[in-house]
Amino acid sequence: MAKPRHSRFDCAPGCSVEAAISLIDGKWKCVILFHLLEGTIRFNEIRRRVPAVTQRTLTNQLRELEMDGLIVRKVYAEVPPKVEYSLSELGLSMAPVLSALKEWGDLNISRFGKAPASALAA
Repeated sequence: MAKPRHSRFDCAPGCSVEAAISLIDGKWKCVILFHLLEGTIRFNEIRRRVPAVTQRTLTNQLRELEMDGLIVRKVYAEVPPKVEYSLSELGLSMAPVLSALKEWGDLNISRFGKAPASALAA
């Protein structure tokens, strides 16, 4: 049985937060959206940039993002098939949210036992 896409929002205080979070509730969705901020990317490039995600999970997360209108999937009629993903207008509107998450993560990553990428480069 398929998971229902979104629950009903009752507009109690915080329901807009619940609605927004429900769109990006997958483990990899924010990461995928963050990489798509750079522009159009093919499926295998996303897999290279997010090596910890399985192909099945990546496919499912991309489908959900497309169904929710956050990304656009373009398929080219060629052999082998070429598929590209890019942010929709709605997805682009999440840029400030994703940037804020990255900034917060950079400032607090040491709390989670990881060194920030900038410290690794030094």
